[in-house]
Amino acid sequence: MDTNAQLWYIIREYIGNSEERGLDSADLVSFLLELSFHSTGKAYNINTLSGIQRTIIRDLADLGLVKLQQGRKESWFIPTKLATNLSISLSDTSSRKQEYAVVETNFRMYAYSSSKLHCEILRLFARVEYQLPNLIVGAITKESLYKAFQNGITAEQIISFLQQNAHPRVAERIPTVPENVTDQIRLWESDLNRVECIPAHFFEEFPSREVFEAACDHA
Repeated sequence: MDTNAQLWYIIREYIGNSEERGLDSADLVSFLLELSFHSTGKAYNINTLSGIQRTIIRDLADLGLVKLQQGRKESWFIPTKLATNLSISLSDTSSRKQEYAVVETNFRMYAYSSSKLHCEILRLFARVEYQLPNLIVGAITKESLYKAFQNGITAEQIISFLQQNAHPRVAERIPTVPENVTDQIRLWESDLNRVECIPAHFFEEFPSREVFEAACDHA
């Protein structure tokens, strides 16, 4: 997932669990949106915040959205770029595209990048075979995808990542990622979902058949 999507994924979980920590979710969302309109790198006095907002700002510091600075008499919070980008729409990915990946119909993948970060991201779902100064060569395999699925990465996230980061030479092609590749990624994911485990209760040693049938009727 791109940075903004990851950020909102974490923020949604944070908002969802806010009531358990005694925070009002409406106040939390309002403060987050307000924070997104602050200036990056500018220090703001923590004393201007309410008690609840001070609690929130400490949590946001742990997430990297703000930095806290302690002065001799007063404390300050400094919004980072992550905080000021909160209001950016998740659907607006054009400004965040990296445009370096090419996927072929034989599942071979070429990434025109010298970034170690890009290489490590690709390792999450593909087998990286070798890395040249400006080119990463690898392949999408069943084993590499199974590893990704077990780590919580979904087929749709992988496909979306490849589409969003497609090299300009293939970005205008429809589809950007070959259909046989996207279909196979989804099929390999469905292989792991053939059996679904759900919590259940097991009752036994009923004193009589009548009690057993009454329990069945009630269920």
